[in-house]
Amino acid sequence: MSGTVITLLTDFGLADAYVGAMKGVILGVNPGATLIDLTHDVSPQDVLQGAFLLSTAWRYFPAGTIHVAVVDPGVGTERRALLLEAHGHLFLAPDNGLLSFILPPEDADAPLYQPYRASLPQGYRAYALTSSRYWRHPVSATFHGRDIFAPMAGHLSLGVAPKDVGDPVDSLIRLVIPVPSWRDGQLVGYVLHIDRFGNVVTTVPEAALVGHDDVVVEIAGATVRGLVHTYAEANGLAALIGSHGYLEFALTNGNAAKLLGVKVGDEVKVKVREK
Repeated sequence: MSGTVITLLTDFGLADAYVGAMKGVILGVNPGATLIDLTHDVSPQDVLQGAFLLSTAWRYFPAGTIHVAVVDPGVGTERRALLLEAHGHLFLAPDNGLLSFILPPEDADAPLYQPYRASLPQGYRAYALTSSRYWRHPVSATFHGRDIFAPMAGHLSLGVAPKDVGDPVDSLIRLVIPVPSWRDGQLVGYVLHIDRFGNVVTTVPEAALVGHDDVVVEIAGATVRGLVHTYAEANGLAALIGSHGYLEFALTNGNAAKLLGVKVGDEVKVKVREK
């Protein structure tokens, strides 16, 4: 359908022509498609970062939007290419955990942020992109973004039914993202993302802190007492709920990540402040 919105998220950067080639293929299939760049600055091969960034943006697009996400260190191997139907949107991505945050959270008995195979939750539908008539040929073993995901997005935008892109699947790869919960007055989370300002985003969702406003947060040997509501309100290192709905650390006019020396995966502890 002309005007269908297609978003693009990759780790390709803009120095090379990879993104432009993908856009050219999509427009070759559907010249009327509306193409939107979410970001192409995902760190190379960083599936977790790509998954998180996708989760921060997709919901702001209209129902029916097609999201193409390509962070694909396993391109050309036996890893599957997927279409996921979820929340009234379509997501095209390699089966490597890139769609983890699109699904409801779940705990898994595996190392932090590592991939594992999980059953597809009830109410979601997914398909392997096996219908080669919707691919671009010949298919490069190193550029499925151009030759599989891009043309698939173009054909879907013209009205091809999701069930026609390939075989249905009942499982997919997810990343281990623990769901924080309170135990003995303490909640343990982890650093999930560090943004370009140096703000440290954690896995602790705002919902976990409801009823626990009077808290002490510990990270990398630093202690922050209570939460602020804005970056400007902070006087030095502060903790707050960021725009994505997670607990994060910020430094007024500074870089909290550099100050703390933290990295993705480091532990964060939230405790109820003693009166």
